[in-house]
Amino acid sequence: MIDSLQNWLDHRTGYRDLMKEALDEPIPGGSRWRYVWGSTLVFTFFVQVVTGFVLWACYAPSTRTAWESVYYIQHEMTLGWFVRGIHHFAAQAMIVLLVFHLVQVVIDGAYRAPREVNFWLGLVLMQIVMGLGLTGYLLPWDQKGYYATAVATEIAGSVPVVGPSIQQVAQGGTEYGHQTLTRFFALHAGLLPTLLVAFLFLHIYVFRRHAIHVKDTKGKPDAKFWPDQILKDGVACLAVLAAVMGLTLWKGAELTAPANPAEAYSAARPEWYYLFLFRFLKYEWVSQAGEATGLGEAFGAVIIPGALMSVLVMMPLIAYIRGGHKFNVAYMWVMILGAGALTGVAIYEDWFKDDAAGRDFRAAYAKAHRDGERAVALSQSPSGIPPEGAITLLRNDPLTQGPALFSTYCIECHQPASREGEWTRTTGEKGSEETFVIPSTAPELADPHHPEDVQFGSRDWLRSVLTDFDGHFQPLANITLENGASEERAEAADAILNGSMADWSSSDGQKLTAEANQAAFDALIEFLYAQSGREDALTLDDEQVLRGRQVFETGELSPDVAFDSACVDCHTMHVRGETEALSEDGYPILTGYGGNEWLTKFITDPEAHYAGNGEGNNAMPGFADQLSPQQMDLLVRWLTGDYYQAEAPHAE
Repeated sequence: MIDSLQNWLDHRTGYRDLMKEALDEPIPGGSRWRYVWGSTLVFTFFVQVVTGFVLWACYAPSTRTAWESVYYIQHEMTLGWFVRGIHHFAAQAMIVLLVFHLVQVVIDGAYRAPREVNFWLGLVLMQIVMGLGLTGYLLPWDQKGYYATAVATEIAGSVPVVGPSIQQVAQGGTEYGHQTLTRFFALHAGLLPTLLVAFLFLHIYVFRRHAIHVKDTKGKPDAKFWPDQILKDGVACLAVLAAVMGLTLWKGAELTAPANPAEAYSAARPEWYYLFLFRFLKYEWVSQAGEATGLGEAFGAVIIPGALMSVLVMMPLIAYIRGGHKFNVAYMWVMILGAGALTGVAIYEDWFKDDAAGRDFRAAYAKAHRDGERAVALSQSPSGIPPEGAITLLRNDPLTQGPALFSTYCIECHQPASREGEWTRTTGEKGSEETFVIPSTAPELADPHHPEDVQFGSRDWLRSVLTDFDGHFQPLANITLENGASEERAEAADAILNGSMADWSSSDGQKLTAEANQAAFDALIEFLYAQSGREDALTLDDEQVLRGRQVFETGELSPDVAFDSACVDCHTMHVRGETEALSEDGYPILTGYGGNEWLTKFITDPEAHYAGNGEGNNAMPGFADQLSPQQMDLLVRWLTGDYYQAEAPHAE
């Protein structure tokens, strides 16, 4: 019955002749592993098509939905992360396999007559594959893809005469936006795959016309494509798939923060297989040559690569010359080693070199990934993603915006201890400039590189102020006339360091560190910390807080040990929720210390709130005119930990 069905189908379709034509290809000298690269490329492209269709079904190409739909694929869709990872790493694999295939073709001389046309078709396919990688990089619409594409399109825009027009057509206008995304999506999912299929068909057709090129049969008998070579091809394809799946399970496809054109990104780089060109363009002599020839960036971005590619295209013709094949092989290895060396230099400079550019790259890269993780956490919060898109989640998030504002307005004075010396200032006229390191002039509050670790107002912060006031506020000693401070500010800083609180800490602070008074000290800290109203603070009616309140009011640590002066003797304190103050008219004010309201008032006008307009000491400028209400709110809420935090998973 099966034979009858096969005969019927063959009579109607002629499939047996088609199978014979496809599988009975002769292989002089037998099957070899070196012939597998073409098949692995076709297989990898097939994987790309299958996974691409799945991703296409869930992707929405617009600036308000692209990142959001990729987030859905990555974090909400069943096995979406796996499909996306396969698609991502298969794209990387195609580039590697292309290089292997090119090396094998050139070494074996499979580009020589009568196979010139097929070699040129292969080079066209190589350009299409690289174009697919370039266009796909933008589609997640995240920081990394957005700025990498900006670098690539700017290179295209440097082409003489037609470059600006090419860039504008690719971008869909003069700026990157919705039209850029839709055009790249149309290229990636429509035009380029269609062209690849068409040229792949031509490539295979011409390849079969002239049969496989064998450099040396070594006296081995001929074989057929089926089953000898196809077995090796199948094993190689499975190895490629295993590698792609392994990378997917190990690393996965990354998704950085949603693209934000308003935020500079110091880690803008093209994909790794374009890094060699990116690094080449950074050489000073390339820029100088561009200026000398009047070609500008096009000299290094278009002319030089175009000339090198032209030699590759000319290889079949060069082979006619005596010694031409050896030249082609040597040229290919020089190109590969040169591109590899430039890529290695770029990776070293970005990830390992200890200079300003390298540090900026690593900081920007870490921030983009940190913001990406934060965007995912906020997207999974009860509020979800608003109609305006995920970017608004980050724009209104204290944990994201607070560190950025701190870096702009605060960090030069409140330098993190681990980063002291990073800030410099240059003075003097051109030619006789003098650069000096700006010293820290205020206590360390936080490090924007580690935004979830804020010292200000913490329990450890309070302990340090009480027991080591001199050390805690030691940076104020750098506020001097010699360092450019005003006389008034320098006097205020000196008064703080040599004032009553410093004296109290050096005498009564020692009592707090005594082991017998540890419980009373902890209670005092909990009372002060509770005034901030932070989420992890104890309630005001907790026994430990009430004991700390007693210490604050009376100064008694135990029946036998007491402060020389109680806290209420010097500071204003109005306990939250109570109408009557414990103490008034003292400075600095400790009412709500470390909380949102206290910190907002302090940053806005520290002279009035913290020092009582001359009744206390203050060396900090006010920021009422520099920060908008929204910026103030974001900065304060970050420093006080008042932002959404995802719940940790419960242990089973």
